[in-house]
Amino acid sequence: MAREAPPHFPPPTDGDNDIVMENATFVRNEPPQDDQGPPKVDSEVEILHEEVKKQIIKEGHGHKPAKLATCFLHYRAWVENSSHKFEDTWQEQHPIELILGKEKKEMAGLGIGIASMKSGERALLHVGWELGYGEEGSFSFPNVPPMADLLYEVELIGFDDIKEGKARSDMTVEERIEAADRRKVEGNAHFKDEKLQEAMQQYEMAIAYMGDDFMFQLFGKYRDMALAVKNPCHLNMAACLIKLQRYDEAIGQCTIVLSEDENNVKALFRRGKARAALGQTEAAREDFQRARKYAPEDKAILKELRSLAEHDKAVYEKQKEIYKGIFGPRPEPKPKKSNLLVVFWHWLLSLIHRLFNLVRRKTD
Repeated sequence: MAREAPPHFPPPTDGDNDIVMENATFVRNEPPQDDQGPPKVDSEVEILHEEVKKQIIKEGHGHKPAKLATCFLHYRAWVENSSHKFEDTWQEQHPIELILGKEKKEMAGLGIGIASMKSGERALLHVGWELGYGEEGSFSFPNVPPMADLLYEVELIGFDDIKEGKARSDMTVEERIEAADRRKVEGNAHFKDEKLQEAMQQYEMAIAYMGDDFMFQLFGKYRDMALAVKNPCHLNMAACLIKLQRYDEAIGQCTIVLSEDENNVKALFRRGKARAALGQTEAAREDFQRARKYAPEDKAILKELRSLAEHDKAVYEKQKEIYKGIFGPRPEPKPKKSNLLVVFWHWLLSLIHRLFNLVRRKTD
């Protein structure tokens, strides 16, 4: 059965489906980096269990998840005594789902840590081997040696208490779309309050309900219903990321939407803005021109195209001044040297004329 193409609608100017970007400035808050291995944390050590200790990297907000809550999280995991990283969900760009009290045996320590965290909190967890991969370890994926103590850098994106103990895979299509839409609406409310991190957490949770494995199974009206929730979440994520100056990530979010709807005006416009901010002017111009094709009267698109044209003109004038300084003013053209043969011919004519006059005077 062939999939039906999702309908394309003009981008809304306001409402719950999308957020309007304002010219506000926000503090940049980038995702954690692991170039140097596990993070160095100086905060107080909190003992959660005989085998689990926690140090807070970034404070969260709200309340903590209850037992059987469906939690969404990102983490990096290392073997503590060797700093061997064996898993990274940030790199894979897919948050994982964990139901507190129903986690896998090797994630028991991680579950204890998550139960102590608030939405948006990031922490470093020290987990003893008894609550990790145990005495035997794991020799498939992930590769963890026997009796290995673990370190987790983990961020709790958010959690859902409404469907207690019910995994996404056990929900109906309607339940998953409803859960995702609820998160999107909450994200929009946070955005309007300029709480970008909280908004992004809600959008990311909504997108987690609409994973690739789920979308691949949908056809017809159900796929259209899912995309009507999923695509605005990607676009809203892009809007947040642009405000946070995380332009590469914003480009990625817009490209996901364009892979489903290649003529989406908002995706083209926001990707163009992110590319322009990175100095990718030709790619940005191409996005804006494609967007103008479908929204020729849009003032924001026309403004960005004018801005790029002014930028190009400024760059040209600057380069002209630089080259002028390097090579100096252009020299005035010098008169060309006379041809030697012409000079000789004029001299010869003059000589003949003088001889002729001399002969004539003698004859007279």
